[in-house]
Amino acid sequence: MSVRILGIETSCDDTGVAIYDTEAGLLGHALYSQIATHQEYGGVVPELAARDHIRKVIPLVDAVLAKTQCDRTHIDGIAYTCGPGLAGALLAGSAVAKGLAFAWDVPAVGVHHMEGHMLAPMLENPAPEFPFVALLVSGGHTLLAEVKGIGQYRILGQTLDDAVGEAFDKTAKILGLGYPGGPAISKVAELGDPTRFKFPRPMIDRPGMTFSFSGLKTAALNTVNKHELDQQTIADIACAFQDAAVETLVIKCKRALQETHINRLVVAGGVGANRHLRKELQTMCDKQRAALFFPRIEFCTDNGAMIALAGAFRMHQASDDLSFQVKPRWPIDTLLPV
Repeated sequence: MSVRILGIETSCDDTGVAIYDTEAGLLGHALYSQIATHQEYGGVVPELAARDHIRKVIPLVDAVLAKTQCDRTHIDGIAYTCGPGLAGALLAGSAVAKGLAFAWDVPAVGVHHMEGHMLAPMLENPAPEFPFVALLVSGGHTLLAEVKGIGQYRILGQTLDDAVGEAFDKTAKILGLGYPGGPAISKVAELGDPTRFKFPRPMIDRPGMTFSFSGLKTAALNTVNKHELDQQTIADIACAFQDAAVETLVIKCKRALQETHINRLVVAGGVGANRHLRKELQTMCDKQRAALFFPRIEFCTDNGAMIALAGAFRMHQASDDLSFQVKPRWPIDTLLPV
């Protein structure tokens, strides 16, 4: 018998809602982006993010119900992002989810945000099979994991400082490209000369799969301070930064595939939408005879569909208890296996 899950995502600056059916798949989803709200500040303002979620969650739930021709009686459970993320934003979504669960008399389950990202490629056809290596790259996270099943995660390496998405945002701010930095740098880098500047590839000369991106950001800042920033120089610096970040990620992914002897790589998170990264990873995987899996572009960034899917796998952990506790920090390797 199929189960329909309403998923609610409010971990940062995107409000996402979706309905997932365990037999029919994704029925519908909606997303509200707060980019315009935070652009003038050059980054996410937590208090503004929480307030926007409060305003937008219920209208999005109504919109998805209407789009899918569902009503409250068709929903068997609610999944919400419990962490990691911004505390206020998580509280906004969790409170709404618990309130709806009480009103609709259905159970609710808190979902790990990064597990949602990791499973997002399973919304596609073909979906990856276990085991696989997962690269999670976003504004707040950069890690490689060996994935043997739901909740069976072994961390292979993660960042010591800035996440790669955070490094993109900070470098874009240095270059005056605005927020969010990933798409801005990617666009400008297409016009850059890849031979003019050469930035370091952090930690590739050391064994293991640990990342560090703060030095790469500093290299970009030092280069900016030494040159007049005309349009071509901005493009050249953006190109050098993107090349260094992407090559570093590709090298570490190759190591992960070789050391685990797994021939499937899953890439998820907002930076997974970067076209240069997708191209270079595909080239590497072709040489390694490994299959590469991405979610569709719209599911690389935060969304309700991935939370509904992850919730479907964990609905047996759902509770009718109205109390809840969000987890702004929540290591993914502490999750229980399913």
